Amino acid sequence: MSLLPARAERRCHNAVNPLHSCLFFSPDLGAELGRLGIEDPRAVYFATRAAAFGPVGAGTVAATFYNFRPALVAEHVPAVWSVASPEQVLGARLRAADATLRRLLGEEIIASDEMAEAARLALRATEACTPHARPLYAAHAELPVPDEPHLAFWHAATLLREHRGDAHLAALLAAGLDPVESLVSHTATGKGMAIGWLLSSRGWRRADWEAASGRLRERGLLEAGEELALTDAGTALRAQVEEATDRMDRAPYEHLGAEGVERLTELGRGFLFTAAAAGAFPAEATGRG
Repeated sequence: MSLLPARAERRCHNAVNPLHSCLFFSPDLGAELGRLGIEDPRAVYFATRAAAFGPVGAGTVAATFYNFRPALVAEHVPAVWSVASPEQVLGARLRAADATLRRLLGEEIIASDEMAEAARLALRATEACTPHARPLYAAHAELPVPDEPHLAFWHAATLLREHRGDAHLAALLAAGLDPVESLVSHTATGKGMAIGWLLSSRGWRRADWEAASGRLRERGLLEAGEELALTDAGTALRAQVEEATDRMDRAPYEHLGAEGVERLTELGRGFLFTAAAAGAFPAEATGRG
């Protein structure tokens, strides 16, 4: 039985993860990889997130990223590694994270005791992360921890994000939701990203979306008609996915303890408020576009 308050791990994840993911919306990332010769935004994303694997092929990226169209991945991977090596990409990624956090949070927060505390707490939580059946987490766990507290915090946030993300994919598989069905059902909760942005960024066609919607309706998970809405069964299934993800991701937060989780959540929310006010997240990527 968990000693944490209900959904404490999810609340902490929601406070810390955006400080990792804001990098992918940052102009600093495109600028750094552009200097290496990687200019296509999709190639930038695939290379940045997959570099910890080494020079892998499209199959590994499509499998571990889950909801991208494999043909889109194959347009950029493994060709991107002939432009810049994974080691070069990892260096550029860290420089971009540094520039992004400094720009969004400001030098006072970067140098603060609170940032150093957040880094210590987040790194402590990662001590209980496990690599088995978690390929993206395991690859990132082999990277060195940066010395500067704000980058150590970003590194720890990355580990926690990939640890939870790998668990989430296992939960989606157990629920029988394929990549496009996962996107459709999440969007139908009202918490997903804008459909047009999803199709463009993930490489799926409208026909793929409609086919997945049809399969969900046949299973009784999506309401009939043009409006994208879950049935009671669909709502229950998505809740089961999130609960299973929480359960498989609980160990780091149990290790940190209720007091540590509460404090890390508080610190993360404070950083997130500042970053959001500085324009860290585009509307189309948050479902508001």
